[in-house]
Amino acid sequence: MARLFIAEKPSLGRAIAAGLPKPHKNQKGYIETAQGDVVTWCIGHLLEQVEPDAYDSRYKKWDLADLPIVPEQWQLRPRKAAAGQLAVVKKLIKQFDQLVHAGDPDREGQLLVDEVIDYAKVSANKKANIKRLLISDLNLSAVKKALAQLQDNKAYMPLSVSALARSRADWLYGMNLSRAYTLLGKQAGYQGVLSVGRVQTPVLGLVVRRDQAIDSFVPHPYFQLDAIIAYPEGEIRARWQPSEACAKWQDEQGRVLSRPLAENVAQRIAGQTATVTEAERQQRKQAAPLPYNLSALQIDASKRFGFSAQKALDVCQQLYERHKLITYPRSDCRYLPKGHFAEANKILGAIKQGCEALGQACEGADTKRKGKAWNDSKVGAHHAIIPTAKVAPASLSADEAKIYQLIARQYVMQFYPAAEYAEGKLIFDIAGGCFIAKGKVLTHAGWRALLPTNNTADSDAAPLPLMEKGEQRRCERGDIKDCMTEPPAAFTESTLLQAMTGIGRYVQNKALKEILRETDGLGTEATRAGIIELLVKRGLLTRQGKTLHASASGKGLIAALPDSATYPDMTADWERQLQDMADRQCAYHPFMQGLTAQVTGLIETVKTSPPPASLSDLPAAPTKSFARKGRSTSGYRKRTAKAKPAANPTSTATSTRTTKARRKTAK
Repeated sequence: MARLFIAEKPSLGRAIAAGLPKPHKNQKGYIETAQGDVVTWCIGHLLEQVEPDAYDSRYKKWDLADLPIVPEQWQLRPRKAAAGQLAVVKKLIKQFDQLVHAGDPDREGQLLVDEVIDYAKVSANKKANIKRLLISDLNLSAVKKALAQLQDNKAYMPLSVSALARSRADWLYGMNLSRAYTLLGKQAGYQGVLSVGRVQTPVLGLVVRRDQAIDSFVPHPYFQLDAIIAYPEGEIRARWQPSEACAKWQDEQGRVLSRPLAENVAQRIAGQTATVTEAERQQRKQAAPLPYNLSALQIDASKRFGFSAQKALDVCQQLYERHKLITYPRSDCRYLPKGHFAEANKILGAIKQGCEALGQACEGADTKRKGKAWNDSKVGAHHAIIPTAKVAPASLSADEAKIYQLIARQYVMQFYPAAEYAEGKLIFDIAGGCFIAKGKVLTHAGWRALLPTNNTADSDAAPLPLMEKGEQRRCERGDIKDCMTEPPAAFTESTLLQAMTGIGRYVQNKALKEILRETDGLGTEATRAGIIELLVKRGLLTRQGKTLHASASGKGLIAALPDSATYPDMTADWERQLQDMADRQCAYHPFMQGLTAQVTGLIETVKTSPPPASLSDLPAAPTKSFARKGRSTSGYRKRTAKAKPAANPTSTATSTRTTKARRKTAK
């Protein structure tokens, strides 16, 4: 029986076709293969949720009395940019009795194709026979292996239900609270849109609280005392470690706040014997950093070139779609399938030929060296971002060349030995006081030789001389350094991305910290750049040089909202329930009912509360309809839950999957 493969995106579709018998015939939106099989594809989500006025025309006008808006029967519509491809896929679905779902092996990948199949009104009998193709490695051998191991699609329905619940929950939460607080702001005299979302609002909260910490910071002096110990080849600096008796003259970080105390100790140790009580020496190896995922690449691009997260993503998309020079860029993974190791010589050859700056590095690469980056168990829906075997043309723009070189250098590093350091630690007793000296020196550069010349040392500590326990030297003097505490640094693009990926440390509820530590943080690789840009576009964040700050309206919104909306705890709780849903430990309806009750309670609070003072006297902002701006600004959402068949799948999804809902970046 001829089969129709429905891939998540064109690149995956082409990889599947390559694993099917030839000859092939390329058509508009699909590929015909020998033996009658056809491969078509989505372009991310082909469908999107309708706006509120599609449910009732009265919702065109924003009115608190109409909130909350809770659709009884969820509806989808074709995305304008993807309407043509949707028509191709729908037509092909009607022509084939055997369908093969080839979405990415994660929650969103499952939903993305399932929603198209539902929209095409596939019969129940035909739907029951749909097969599932799971591919995380686009190498031909891996694709052929996956094609030989097709499974039943119904075993993966819990993943789809989980993604569906997340999508609808984001719509309910973002659409209702954005309207509510925009109307509340209007009552207070603010004419702009105050958008609220499960992800974007905690991100804004991070920046607001950082700005507040900077504004309220009061600097105070503190003092560091180093013992200067004589040695034939120079001198050793050992930092004083105050005893518990000095605690009342220290702050919470252990810094000495009393200069007279430091002066007293400095006088006591001058000219005294410094006896080594402990001596440690060790060789430490530092393996090459893993290949990039999108967030790591965006962070480095921001540090090196000052690129915004969105700019880095846009350049990556050009390198991927237009030039075919890198693999899929919206990846959250930093590992590679073992099968990719066989491609190393081809890829290094292409880098050497197309990137002159890395030519010598490619020649020195050891292609027999197989490091920790190649690990099938760590690869999810996508693998790390690496160069392809295509040679970069000389016509690349300056920005494209910069990003390509970052990605290529990170890949070449995998074939270099570890950097090696000699580290030492000496603990001295001087007049009864404890003083510690630390040293570190790079003894073998290894992969660090590939870094820019000003970034190879990775250490500010000077090397220590070899000394043994019990050895004695003379303390020449005590050296006091006057210091001043500094406020926390304002967020930059790179540090905000780091905060979003490591959001667990900002969670208030300790029980929920681990959940966000195990997931991909706030947002996803595909959406983080768009979230930041969205907050800037809506006037809630502002760029000041390289730093990001909350605007007056952003600060006012965070002050007006309950804490539950401004901290990432709710996101962690949602993620726990959504993962349980994917694992068949939680049902769709209880989750949605609980969320609806939560949103209803928040709306009732807004209705019965006076306009918050924080929303008064805010600067004017252009009025925009959230209903037309609430959809995704950064492609489609990807989740990291890896596809796995559910035990004893039931009809849990039946009543929830009449329609499928696309994510809103009203988060």
